[in-house]
Amino acid sequence: MSALAVNNKLDFNALKEYLNLTDGNLASHLRGLEKEDFIGVEKTFVGRKPNTKYFMTKEGKKAFDEHLNALEKLIKGVAD
Repeated sequence: MSALAVNNKLDFNALKEYLNLTDGNLASHLRGLEKEDFIGVEKTFVGRKPNTKYFMTKEGKKAFDEHLNALEKLIKGVAD
């Protein structure tokens, strides 16, 4: 999610390289995020090759922000 939080859209290969995951592992994670409506999918063709891009949805942004806030509270609680 953090990769999509700082990029409007990323294609499958860019995400795979950025996260250093296998095709199957990344696909599994993406399916789960899509199922929760945290990410959206845009399928196009570049020439004759399919190109799948992913982007964070409004629901995904909200969930990611809530996650970051919870982590921040946890860190502040430990630091206090």
